[in-house]
Amino acid sequence: MKQSDNNIRPLFFSLSVLLFLSLTGCWSSHEIEEQSLGIGLAFDKAKPSSIEKKLNEQGGGYSKKDRITATYQFITPQVASSTTKQSGPEQKSYLNVSETGDSFHQMVRELSLRSEQPVTAHHLKVVVIGEDLAKSYKLEQLLNQNFRESEVRPSCLVLISTGRASNTLETKKDGEIPAFRLAGIVENAYRTTRILPPMSHIKVESKIKSGSSFLIQKVLSADGQVKFAGAAVIDGKTHKMTGFLNEEELEGVTWITGKGKGGVVKSFDKETGQLIVYEIESMKSSIVPRVKGDNISFDVNIESVGRLSENWVVSGDTFKNEFLKKAEKSSEKEVKRLVRNVLEKMQKEYKVDVAGFGNRLRIEHPKVWKKVKKDWDQTFSETPINYDVKLTINDYGASDGSKK
Repeated sequence: MKQSDNNIRPLFFSLSVLLFLSLTGCWSSHEIEEQSLGIGLAFDKAKPSSIEKKLNEQGGGYSKKDRITATYQFITPQVASSTTKQSGPEQKSYLNVSETGDSFHQMVRELSLRSEQPVTAHHLKVVVIGEDLAKSYKLEQLLNQNFRESEVRPSCLVLISTGRASNTLETKKDGEIPAFRLAGIVENAYRTTRILPPMSHIKVESKIKSGSSFLIQKVLSADGQVKFAGAAVIDGKTHKMTGFLNEEELEGVTWITGKGKGGVVKSFDKETGQLIVYEIESMKSSIVPRVKGDNISFDVNIESVGRLSENWVVSGDTFKNEFLKKAEKSSEKEVKRLVRNVLEKMQKEYKVDVAGFGNRLRIEHPKVWKKVKKDWDQTFSETPINYDVKLTINDYGASDGSKK
């Protein structure tokens, strides 16, 4: 037994030495306090900042064409520590720096001439593209460097703004970090049908390669505030933005796809004109392709279970089945209106399928899909679509609201 222990001890010693050496770190590592952590990025049509202009006047320019202005949002240890020590409306928890040029990679390297801290993109949360830029350039051109850059996470969110994208990376609220705010709003999808499932870098790249049209969440900005308001329509052939869906039209898309996690439907009682609000607890939808010879059509079956969350019909006894049925029919009528309006927008105005009809045809009728996929958006614009909506109220809250 003692002899066995003597044989094992040298082995333990050798393993300990190897483990110790593996914990010594990497010779090329950079300390966190020496980094500028890029967390947000905005792309706009070229508009050099006042700092850039002053530097260029002193001979700070280089050979380039002013096509795009990239605004980088950073968190640095210096900014974070100074924020905790000082107070006042001028103090920010972030730093925005703009660079104008024609190469995204060259622009970010130019920042190395303006700061001693290397820029890293490992923590990049969101990229916002201004609408003017999204209409002028293909998305793969605008995001090409990000797609190729191993530092940028595939999960990084992509948004499109009205006005200048850089405005979405500003706030007047003390301690708030705009990039984190934008990424956080996406998490509210369980409360509204007006937020798209996150459109990440990897999803955008996949959509571009598939040649299908799709949606990207639209964001507005005003006086340091932002709002998600509808979606940008990306054409599958041009890969450029062709227009916007408003908030209600985006709701219609959510009902068609059945991807909503929550939200409300506001309708009005047919007899009294008073308000009725249905709160969504669950939602599902099926898109069923119908093929007869060369004719294609679709049936959309939408179902939802929810609760009566608000009722202004004073005479309505919510405990009675008769009133609940009326409330269901009123809410169903509103959902049908949302679906009808967005189908009209997709098929007649934009002539693009951004709700997944083509994907269902591809799955269920692959041979038919091969024949029509090349010009699917045009075919889709002429395809009959039938839809049915069934809402069920299974809860009416703690009070029936009726007079006793």
